[in-house]
Formats: sequence, C-alpha cells, structure tokens
Amino acid sequence: MHHHDDDPAALAALIAGGGTVAAFTGAGVSTLSGIPDFRGPEGLYRRLDADRIFDIAGFRADPGYFYTQAREFIYGMGDKEPSLVHRVLAGLERQGRLGGVITQNIDMLHQRAGSRTVVELHGSPSWHACPDCPGRAAFAAVASLVRAGGIPRCDRCGAVLKPGITFFGELLPSGALERAAQLAGSADLLLVLGSSLVVQPAASLPWLTLRAGGRLAVVNRDPTPLDGYAAWRGHDLGAVFARLDALLGTGAA
Repeated sequence: MHHHDDDPAALAALIAGGGTVAAFTGAGVSTLSGIPDFRGPEGLYRRLDADRIFDIAGFRADPGYFYTQAREFIYGMGDKEPSLVHRVLAGLERQGRLGGVITQNIDMLHQRAGSRTVVELHGSPSWHACPDCPGRAAFAAVASLVRAGGIPRCDRCGAVLKPGITFFGELLPSGALERAAQLAGSADLLLVLGSSLVVQPAASLPWLTLRAGGRLAVVNRDPTPLDGYAAWRGHDLGAVFARLDALLGTGAA
C-alpha cells in the first residue's frame, strides 16, 4: 500500500520553528532497534502470552514464569542499540529544540541514546524492587542472573524482586502521567512516533496538546485515530528521521 507522506522538510521547519516540542513514542520506535512490537505483524502477542506474562496476580503467584518467559524479550534488551529515531530525539534535546520524551516503551533506549528528560509511562526494568523491604537491584545485575536461568532475589530479605515495569493490574508509576500531561499540554508541537494511539491512558495525551492549541505530527506505519487532526503525517520512521537528521544537523546518522 502506498501512503502519501508529507515532505520531511515541512516537519523540520515545524520543529525548528522555535516553539516547545515534545515527543511521544510507542513500540514502532523500538522495532527499528530489533525489539518486537507487542501488537505488530511479528508481534509478541503471536509468540508469547503477554496478558499472562505481565499479569500482576500471576507474577505474585509464580514469578518464575515471568522470568522464564521474559528472559530473551526483557533481559536481552541490553544487547539492543538505540535506533536513528532515538538518537535524533536525543540530538534535538541537546540542541534545545526538544523539551522531553514521553514513552510507552520499557526498553531504556531513549536514555541510552542520551535523552535526559524521559517520562516512562509504563515504567522500566532499569531497577528491580523488593516487594517486602527497600531492597533494589539494577538491570545489569538482574539480567545476567535471569539470562543464566536464575530468579533475582533481594540481597536483604530474600524475596523475589519485581522489575519496575507496570504490569496489567497495577497503577502507572507515581507522577508519570502527571509529568506526561504537563509535557504534552505545554507543547506547541507534539511528535507522535510509532504509536497506534490505542492504549489508554497514553492515547489521550495528544488531545491535551490539541486542546491547548498545539499541533501534532504523526509518524506511524498504521492509521491512528488522530490522523485527521495531524498537521503533518508520515509513515516510515526510518526514512523520515534520516531526513530530519540531515536537515536539522542532529548528528545521529
């Protein structure tokens, strides 16, 4: 299917226009780094039972199931590299053009690309917390253990650690939605990247930009409910961001 994409030069002009720019990123940004999309054609839901893996009651009953199932998907993330999109966004922040990134992703790739202001709506495995005491462990230590077939336990009390990812049945991380709403609501331009905008409450964030008089630029392979409201619409993240990198001098390529 051939989609008409707007000219990336027009998007570059919107970004360089001097207003406040924020980005909202979904799984499509990470598929460029080789991380499978939950819901795409090669998505995780085809191969793994994500509803069960990320169910909080299931985790409490049998954390070993999560650590076995997530061994490659979550604990292999350290082998993945930030994509051009991650690097361009980090470059735009360094240039003072981007105020921050709101992400639905849990792969830590925005931070690894150098982004400083990142709101992780669904948490992140960068830290694992003990449910029973203040014990914590960082991703690298847990990942080497899990990849060797182990289950991470608290150094202090021995309870099984839980990654700081938001499971089904849990509330979003404290303050994350508020910070995301503040970023989206104050943006003159919100870049909506690689998200189909179907998961709530994240999908409501671009409306905050529109309601406050800001504009949306949407880059996503599939249609989204906000396409009709977008000031700029593209489909191929890799191609669009290669042009932005060249036009805006973000030095990511």
